Amino acid sequence: MAQFKGLEKNLEKLSQDLETLKKESQFSVQKMGVVRFNPFSEIGGDQSFSAAFLDGNDNGLVITSLYTREGNRVYGKPIKKGASEHSLSQEEKEAISRAKGS
Repeated sequence: MAQFKGLEKNLEKLSQDLETLKKESQFSVQKMGVVRFNPFSEIGGDQSFSAAFLDGNDNGLVITSLYTREGNRVYGKPIKKGASEHSLSQEEKEAISRAKGS
């Protein structure tokens, strides 16, 4: 009987630890979506990209890199609940959609 009580306490502790891990993991990157594209017809290849990184609540960021002959520009925009208060390009929307699994 004492052995059973010990197992019961261990199971209760494991259950509590699992719940804590579930809550904490909601705020880590869980979803990612990437879209490669060519924004300028005069430059070959899909060297530009948009990448979305979201947590379990669809919060995170989208990063876009635009490659040109003159250089490379990188933009970052915050995402809250799958949307942004900033204007999003079609590629950024697609990256978010892919990350969400839509």
